[in-house]
Amino acid sequence: MVGSRRMKVQTFADRRAKSFSRSWSDPTPVKPDSMHDSRDSGELQSSSGTLDEGPDEDADWDDEREMERVACEAEDFIPPKIMLVSSKVPKAEYVPNIIRRDDPSIIPILYDHEHATFDDILEEIEKKLTAYRKGCKIWNMLIFCQGGPGHLYLLKNKVATFAKVEKEDDMIQFWRRLGRLMSKLNPKPNLIHIMGCYVLGSANGEKLIQTLKRLLGPSSVDFKSPLELSAEGKEMIEMYFDFRLFRLWKSRQHSKLLDYDDLL
Repeated sequence: MVGSRRMKVQTFADRRAKSFSRSWSDPTPVKPDSMHDSRDSGELQSSSGTLDEGPDEDADWDDEREMERVACEAEDFIPPKIMLVSSKVPKAEYVPNIIRRDDPSIIPILYDHEHATFDDILEEIEKKLTAYRKGCKIWNMLIFCQGGPGHLYLLKNKVATFAKVEKEDDMIQFWRRLGRLMSKLNPKPNLIHIMGCYVLGSANGEKLIQTLKRLLGPSSVDFKSPLELSAEGKEMIEMYFDFRLFRLWKSRQHSKLLDYDDLL
């Protein structure tokens, strides 16, 4: 688990790793030998944004875009989907076991809500992207954490509200650096789903999202935080999860009855 300061112990999932091809302890997907990209990566996003950029930033943007172009040229490339899961989510340790097994582009990252730092999270994302395909960037992302209307509870003592995100330097830098990891080739806006809380349930939630979009610039990013029981929520769930396993996990999320065998 990213950022964990506790002594590592053997988990039940570790003991059963041989019977499950994607253990949560090492969920990095294996690249397929031959799969076709479902999107046309030839079109580029505009490099203009709301943040002021100097010559150095423009040069970095062009360099990173070219590296991404090279990474995306192979016919077997599938744009990565980063799944960032907070340990504060009940039964979070099971989440990487219920992701879609037919989609190797999903990259689950479980982080320790109590001890991880923003740097820990960003470093792990960069490491997983490099392992997946050096030079590639995020096209789709799921942030699965606790929160509520107008706020995200990302880390211990780090609640993202529109006011705090504009004032706290470590939070500002986290979203800016995350923006550098978003695709510059995606012909559509990159997409960040927020799950585990209905952040858009208030006017302050809308203000928070607008602030995050500005910080993530010049990359083009859209946010969605649908209710899980809605049609859009089901679509979001099916994008990342095996829907049957997700429903089983959800039904026992607050129960002691959940067993690893149930998720095989």
